Amino acid sequence: MSGRTHARACPERTCVGCRERAAKNDLLRIVRIEGACAPDPRGTLPGRGVYVHPALVCLDQAVRRRAFPRALRAPGALDTKALRQYVEQTTVVEQATP
Repeated sequence: MSGRTHARACPERTCVGCRERAAKNDLLRIVRIEGACAPDPRGTLPGRGVYVHPALVCLDQAVRRRAFPRALRAPGALDTKALRQYVEQTTVVEQATP
């Protein structure tokens, strides 16, 4: 045997909130659309994307550290209301399903 495994490598990304590395599938991709942060759960929207854990803790850390405008190369502050609403809805749905 050559020591190779047949398991496929899983791409990793860094959460801009907590700065921890995680599998790409475990993180939520965020893109900038017209001065606002928009969630991209399918990962298909065009443009630069950043990743964050779909948890309010990581989202709050990223907003407090001003990580979204820096990572998305935006000239000013970005609106995160829609993003926060999306994360709140997904966490409620995950908690409701057993």
